[in-house]
Amino acid sequence: MKNLGEMLQQQGPFSEIVLGNTALARAMIESGTEVITSYPGSPTPEIASALLSIPAGKRPFYFEFSTNEKVATEVACGASLNGHPSCVFFKSVGLNVAADSFVQLSLMELTGGLVAVLGDDPGANSSQNEQDNRHVARMAYIPVLEPSSPSEAYRYYLEAMALSRRMKMPVILRMTTHVCHGKEKVAFGAWEKKAPGTEPRFDSSAGPSVPLTSAALEMKRRALARLSLAGCEMDSPAFCEVRKGSDSFRGVITAGLPFRSLLDVLEDSEQSPDILKLGVVYPLPEKTIEEFLRSHKQVKILEELDDVMEKEIKALAFDRGMSVSIIGKSDEDDWIGEYTPDKVSEVMAKTWPDMIPLRGAKRQPSLAPRPPQMCPGCGHRSAFYAVRKALAKEDITVADIGCHTLGFLPPYKVGEVLLSMGHSTGTGAGLSLFNKTRKVVSFIGDSTLFHAGLPGIVNAVFNNHNLTLIVMENGTTAMTGHQDHPGAGRNANGPSEAIPIRGVLEGLGVKSIREVDAYSQAKLIELVKEANAEEGFSVVIARHPCMLKYTREQQRSPDYVRKSVEVDQEKCDRLHVCVESFGCPSFQRDEDGTVTVSPELCIGDGSCIQTCPVKAIGLRKESRGGEQA
Repeated sequence: MKNLGEMLQQQGPFSEIVLGNTALARAMIESGTEVITSYPGSPTPEIASALLSIPAGKRPFYFEFSTNEKVATEVACGASLNGHPSCVFFKSVGLNVAADSFVQLSLMELTGGLVAVLGDDPGANSSQNEQDNRHVARMAYIPVLEPSSPSEAYRYYLEAMALSRRMKMPVILRMTTHVCHGKEKVAFGAWEKKAPGTEPRFDSSAGPSVPLTSAALEMKRRALARLSLAGCEMDSPAFCEVRKGSDSFRGVITAGLPFRSLLDVLEDSEQSPDILKLGVVYPLPEKTIEEFLRSHKQVKILEELDDVMEKEIKALAFDRGMSVSIIGKSDEDDWIGEYTPDKVSEVMAKTWPDMIPLRGAKRQPSLAPRPPQMCPGCGHRSAFYAVRKALAKEDITVADIGCHTLGFLPPYKVGEVLLSMGHSTGTGAGLSLFNKTRKVVSFIGDSTLFHAGLPGIVNAVFNNHNLTLIVMENGTTAMTGHQDHPGAGRNANGPSEAIPIRGVLEGLGVKSIREVDAYSQAKLIELVKEANAEEGFSVVIARHPCMLKYTREQQRSPDYVRKSVEVDQEKCDRLHVCVESFGCPSFQRDEDGTVTVSPELCIGDGSCIQTCPVKAIGLRKESRGGEQA
């Protein structure tokens, strides 16, 4: 069987069961996309994993993880202005970071074409909100295609790139979590490997590309004209599918995952409405929608998150004098969560209970939910355990985005405010103003620091804010799958110069910097207390490699010896510090209070040994291959 990289490079047509994200990677190759940029964030990282499965020297494209989404957008834009078909992809809230440049894309003459793949996250599976980026598309005058399956993701990307190159305008491909991670057998086409042209093709006379004064208004006029023309092109059967049901008086207009879920729900129903499934959600295909509305007495708008299509379709019906009854969201529950089959069943049962009865009582989980937690051996756990001891009860702590965000949960309860990536220093600075009695301590990871943390640090130095920043450095972008960042010493294309965090901080003018291994808990406690005793801005770097990544790399070695710790039951007095305060999931407490260690979870890092007040934890003797001696 071919590996993923070989499959993606196959030049003839073939079919394979793949993730939606993998289907997109193949579509990028087939479409001749030459420059691809990204910042990692769920639900899109598997696109990068697929692309990087092709060795650097064999890739028919250039790929990079940029320092953040704004830079990724700008690199893709620059490449497109120079004539190269380009793509940028990132997660839902990443668009907030990219927005300053992203909203300008429609004003540019993108001669190479540019497709933006947005990974929206209904249900907030891995995000701090359920942001609906269809709103941003309207603000930016960029058309949006929304696939409902991996096959459509593949086909729509090809269509999006063709449209973008033809009209020299950006196109958004809006993916959602279930479509990114769903699997389906996809029929792929052929492609011919071509080296990207090396002749610079940027021509300022093709613009203008500087949206200032009167030029900005003319560029907006051009963007609106392109948007209208693109809408006319996409108001076609290629993007609009009508499925006939048993009840011709009632119809549903939907798109994306809700369409697939509706088909699932209707399998249990004796009746079914007609369905208009839209593949383009902005601009809406008005001709097709009008025909559907005029042929039905009642039409339900079934969409995840906000009532975006609902409002536009109701306005369309009003403007054209249609008497059809249009049913949108009925209560606040309809605005929240993923439209999985169970959810769609509830929504549709409220609309037409005679047609689509509820599937029955809501299923109750048979097991208690598993709380999110840091991995065994995580340096962040050791750091939070120590920092908690160093802080006064009244101190204010500010979290940031990353694995270390989980420090907010018990037993550490560190990090009481969270907004966005890189916010912690700025928010902490605000909390320090007019504050003479409660020390403010902010946290940030190394990847997040490079992504968006530097401006807040500059501001803290510039304005001499009184707070302590603890940099949780683990050498990778761990939460999204161990992607490299500027301090890692390599990038997506090979080794690179590592940018040292201490050097960056010194260059920004930070005078008070302390460094310690996160496993050295006593030293970390001491340094945090010292930093908090100072006036002004102080930084403590708590450094330890991501142990999940490190252990996986060690396990590839034939000399790897598995380790774990064990509890000496004769010494243990059941104070349960290891379980209740340190909180490593490797420790298990039985009903009688006995504490044991799960050898399947424990990695033998030993960071827990120093936490036991009676020295009952020690390394278990192991033999090569992980068997107990």
